[in-house]
Amino acid sequence: MLLREKPRAISQRPAPLHNPPRILAVDDVAENLEIVVVRLEAHGYEIITASDGEEGLAKARAIKPDLILLDIMMPKLDGISVLKELKRDENLGFIPVILLTAKADRTDLVAGLDAGADDYLTKPFDQSALVARVRSMLRIKALHDLVQDQARTLAEQTKELAAFNATLEARVDAQVGEIERMSRLKRFLSPQIADVVAASDEAQGLLESHRREVSVLFCDLRGFTAFTETAEPEEVMRVLNDYHETLGALIDRYEATLERFAGDGMLILFNDPLPCPRHTERAVRMALDMMAAIKARAAMWRKLGHELGFGIGLACGYATLGRIGFERRFDYSAVGSVTNLASRLCDEAKSGQIIIAARAFHTLDDGLFESRPLEPLTLKGFRRPIEAFEILGAATAEQSASA
Repeated sequence: MLLREKPRAISQRPAPLHNPPRILAVDDVAENLEIVVVRLEAHGYEIITASDGEEGLAKARAIKPDLILLDIMMPKLDGISVLKELKRDENLGFIPVILLTAKADRTDLVAGLDAGADDYLTKPFDQSALVARVRSMLRIKALHDLVQDQARTLAEQTKELAAFNATLEARVDAQVGEIERMSRLKRFLSPQIADVVAASDEAQGLLESHRREVSVLFCDLRGFTAFTETAEPEEVMRVLNDYHETLGALIDRYEATLERFAGDGMLILFNDPLPCPRHTERAVRMALDMMAAIKARAAMWRKLGHELGFGIGLACGYATLGRIGFERRFDYSAVGSVTNLASRLCDEAKSGQIIIAARAFHTLDDGLFESRPLEPLTLKGFRRPIEAFEILGAATAEQSASA
């Protein structure tokens, strides 16, 4: 049995077999058609007839049968021409064709099979051969339609999967962008503040240029330059990492903003980009915790032969804040004399000393901290002497009560 179906586009949806299966018989001899009708209708098939090639081709296009029995020698349009037209018609899908031919028409039979016929019967044919060939071709038609339907379903599922993948890729890109944005925020914000900023619809606006009162803390190590001149670079990096990790944990705990760090120096902001109540008090409390933590680390460094101290300067005032930089690299920065003042006060601080500018000190509630006034300080970049205080520690409960 020969199958010579030409490939069809997967996008076509084949029609299922009719119920009962519909067979088109095309023959110009009425007696042949009568035999086909009687024998096949007895087996439950629906039979439609055509008496020439043109009529057969028209009915094939109109009714889309499940099988065609096609005589070769016919007037108007012979069976080979009908067969070629059927196979060129993309709208018909796969319809198996059994050629009906006389025993002597071997040349026409070969031409018909080459044109796309699927099987043949020689006339006169008996009932059993006819029914067997019809059943076989209808099984092949049903299997072909099933495969084509599965292929179409698979193509649709592939298309849907591609669309889903595109949507998923877009979501992943959006999430990666969000993660990158969070990573940029966390370079200078505590995790708590970064989460709030990332969750806000006005996140970008919070980082645009604006003016606000802030408390600024500047700190660095004492003896660090001498240390770097004598220690190996690897040892310097280990000490710096220890130092940054120790202070970084406190910056996060107090929800401060790390404006920048350079080597052993750190500039830390309070009250920006999100408002922070009692921000100067919070800065002083963090300064005390920083001092205690670094004193503990310095004791360990001393055992390794490294003499390092720690000083802090604090100031409060207005600054202009926002993103600075260029497209591939942005930082968050504060611009104003308050940052310079905190830096100069830090320069004046001896190891273990916390110096706070008078304006910042006077914003603190009385009795919260032990302190002592300092002689007015002459600082680089400031024309007038600066009044300042040294923070000695947090006041005890008894001291706060008496105040």
